Amino acid sequence: MIAFFALLAISSNAQLNVHPQSTEYEWPSDQQVKDKLDKWQDLKFGMLIHWGLYAVPGIIESWSICSEDWIERDSTIAYEDYKKWYWGLKKDFNPVRFNPESWADAAKDAGMKYVVFTTKHHDGFCMFDTKETDFKISNGPFASNPKADVAKYVFDAFRKNGFMIGAYFSKPDWHSENFWWPKYATPDRNTNYDIRKYPWRWNNFKKYTFNQIGELMHNYGAMDILWLDGGWVRPLPTVNDEVRAWGAPIPAWSQDIDMLAIATMARQAQPGLLIVDRTVHGRYENYQTPEQSIPKIQLDHPWESCMTLANNWGYVPNDKFKSSAKIIHTLIEVAAKGGSLLLGVGPKPDGTLPEEAVQRMEEIGKWIKVNGSSIYKTRTTPVYKDGNTWFTKSKEANVKYALFCIEENSALPSTIKWKNNIPKKGTKMRLLQTGENVKWVQQADSVEIFLPKSFIKKNTYYPAIAFQFTSIDK
Repeated sequence: MIAFFALLAISSNAQLNVHPQSTEYEWPSDQQVKDKLDKWQDLKFGMLIHWGLYAVPGIIESWSICSEDWIERDSTIAYEDYKKWYWGLKKDFNPVRFNPESWADAAKDAGMKYVVFTTKHHDGFCMFDTKETDFKISNGPFASNPKADVAKYVFDAFRKNGFMIGAYFSKPDWHSENFWWPKYATPDRNTNYDIRKYPWRWNNFKKYTFNQIGELMHNYGAMDILWLDGGWVRPLPTVNDEVRAWGAPIPAWSQDIDMLAIATMARQAQPGLLIVDRTVHGRYENYQTPEQSIPKIQLDHPWESCMTLANNWGYVPNDKFKSSAKIIHTLIEVAAKGGSLLLGVGPKPDGTLPEEAVQRMEEIGKWIKVNGSSIYKTRTTPVYKDGNTWFTKSKEANVKYALFCIEENSALPSTIKWKNNIPKKGTKMRLLQTGENVKWVQQADSVEIFLPKSFIKKNTYYPAIAFQFTSIDK
């Protein structure tokens, strides 16, 4: 019953836990980081996996134990008792059907190219075999399983499928007594003690964080991305109007975990590592991460929209999944605006992916298999949209792509028109879905494409159709 009430209250109000888009960007100076960033920008489509204690009752990840006024719980349960219940879920988390190879296969079939796995969320429960705490998946009912060091096997499975590997890590840790000190109440997401009065306690937490990230960087193979969440843990001078606009509590002290030391250590272990210190502008936010949203306009620097496949990041029973067409349309818009799409999928407590998630991923993959050249290794073109048509261009050649999004369950039109992005005279316009050339004509600054009658007669719904051509403009 606890889980049910927590879910009902939070799912409709969970806005303060969403990281908005950063407003500033600083290009990296390290050439190895630049090279990896360019490689990452080629991939376009990734998978974000939220999996932890919250999967057991099927509730929102971590936030139900945070005491802020936008979070409601069953009023008959005392807050301290609720936290004990939540953290006690450790004894019930036994994912005996955990099979990361099946996750990697499903992601590969979907056309995804990189993965970000949640090694630790804000609740402090670790999905890797850290030596810094016993609050971890490898110290409980799953401890005797050969794959108890979950993160290792997730990273290995995706690495074998050619994925770029990313470790999600929460900077705040509400289970750590050096973040939420049991001496005091825990009124909000921040430290519940004044760091200025107790610097030794905060230094212990910084050491704890440094050591855990060090374990991930040294013990889990080649790592490409360190994806740091919890943007309220930051140096006080970096708190600006953008941060204040979140509406979250801001303490009077600096929650600085010493990113210079962390980044130096991490990149010594993993040269060229991309670091994503979300919303903390500067050298450690190598790409921006607007959450559950897409920038309104095209951007000329690296960014990634992280969005859920269902309504929630983690597993929630009877969650409502977005249609594959919706995700494909989103991917097209993101690519045309110069970004990447990181799609969130939450495994069930037994270690399997929800069947509906796998089904959606299969459907997305069928479209990408024949249209992927219009997404992968593309960059932006100045005129990137006209009506329902979006445009991308190849990274290394003067080849453009026009992607026409079709409303769900609508019929194919016989012709498609767009303005600008005019093909060169005599160029061949290729329909990626079939590989065949199609007839086109130019009318002033517009182009009209004639779809093959045989293609239309199939009476098949396509989320989008893509065309490849050589353009007059770069």
